[in-house]
Amino acid sequence: MTEALPTPRMAPATLPNGAELVLRVMPMPADANANGDVFGGWIMAQVDLAGAVLPVRIAKGRIATVAVNQFIFKQPVSIGDLLSFYARVTRIGNTSVSVHVEVYAERNPADLQVVKVTEADLTYVAIDLKGQPRPVPR
Repeated sequence: MTEALPTPRMAPATLPNGAELVLRVMPMPADANANGDVFGGWIMAQVDLAGAVLPVRIAKGRIATVAVNQFIFKQPVSIGDLLSFYARVTRIGNTSVSVHVEVYAERNPADLQVVKVTEADLTYVAIDLKGQPRPVPR
């Protein structure tokens, strides 16, 4: 007889409305300082990757980050936190796409806690093969 596996606990129902899960990653020891706190620059790089997922689909090709309009670190991130990155498009311009990214950490699997650790607003521009801005397809 096979024993039933416990149902995994998911993030709370208060996740970003209309946002899409675009990335999940767990920071490793090389991503942290001597105290076990993950470097802000590492988190920023992950947010940039996550933020690009929806704009690259919309632009149907190459994009570049042109602005980080806002970046807020709400809580520290530790080695072993499972980070989930949620993105939603906030604006589509002639050549650019802006997104809002929220990052949640799942901590302490034995007594799961889910907390928002970071949020950011970024703008990406569609570019051609020469790196020049091009129109976003409509």
